[in-house]
Amino acid sequence: MTIPRAHPFHFDPTYGATLPALESIRPPAAPDGFDAFWNARYAKAINADPKPSLSRSELQHADWNVLDISYASTDGVAIGGWLLLPKRSAIKRGLVVGHGYGGRDQPEFDVPVEETAVLFFCARGMSRSAHPPIPSEASGHVLHGIESRDSYVIGGCVEDIWLAVSALIELYPWLEGRIGYSGVSFGGGLGALAIPFDTRIDRGFLAVPTFGNRPLWLRLPTVGSADSVQQYQRKHGNVLETLRFFDAATAATRIKVPMLVAAARFDPAVAPPCQFSVANALPGSKEIFVLDAGHFDYDGAAEQNEELRTKVALFFTAGAEPHSNAQSAAPASPDRDRPSVPD
Repeated sequence: MTIPRAHPFHFDPTYGATLPALESIRPPAAPDGFDAFWNARYAKAINADPKPSLSRSELQHADWNVLDISYASTDGVAIGGWLLLPKRSAIKRGLVVGHGYGGRDQPEFDVPVEETAVLFFCARGMSRSAHPPIPSEASGHVLHGIESRDSYVIGGCVEDIWLAVSALIELYPWLEGRIGYSGVSFGGGLGALAIPFDTRIDRGFLAVPTFGNRPLWLRLPTVGSADSVQQYQRKHGNVLETLRFFDAATAATRIKVPMLVAAARFDPAVAPPCQFSVANALPGSKEIFVLDAGHFDYDGAAEQNEELRTKVALFFTAGAEPHSNAQSAAPASPDRDRPSVPD
């Protein structure tokens, strides 16, 4: 392992934690009403009609048919993104992919999956899902509605994931029970909040996930989104009562499906103790891949990322059949496996 030693930050992005110390961190206890809060939000989302709409994208790729997609989420928010469909194989799985707090300006064409419809959504307020007055930049977005657990924007972003799953199932019904989730940083934290309450998601990959262990998240110095909330806290007072309902580590204790987590030992944007809080909280089938660093370039990064990419490919390949806890999918016919592409 080669943890970076030279860096420009005024704090230590390892926070002085050894790997055994990181592996021993446990998640905070859930506040009263945590499960009821999220189950009620899921019930609202699952009853919403996503009304997915597809059109040909200006983007082109040798291996993928690229479509622009939009769908309706909760609170009247329109979500935009991209849908990749394999050109030379049947579609046997679905994958919803989140993004970091920088937003997303195009899909990732090197996503390591096959026979998969891949939906790259933009969370509400960001990129293709701009929705004033929600700020589009991370520093403002992470504060929007933070005064109350019912108005906090992060809850709506989780609902955007659930409606992405609904959109895939409406478009390709045979994918029900065969849909995974993948998210990095901001998208990783959202995934940890979304997966435990949606039985339609059969496995998940979270890379350097944020929003874990909110008491630490509020305290540890950072250059990430937590810095904005820490500044708000110093000026306006305690926001922990809201944030406890959006703790990715607390939520992760409820996840029952197979999980792969990449957690970093050095990270200036998402404190490693918060990342490992999420990874350690997972109670079921899981693999934790330890990165030397996250949100930072370092020697050996290319090799580690390639090793991780191989693990991600194997992880989602292993999900070719529905997980036992997921809803069963009806047998797929060859014609139905190959949906038409809009002109």
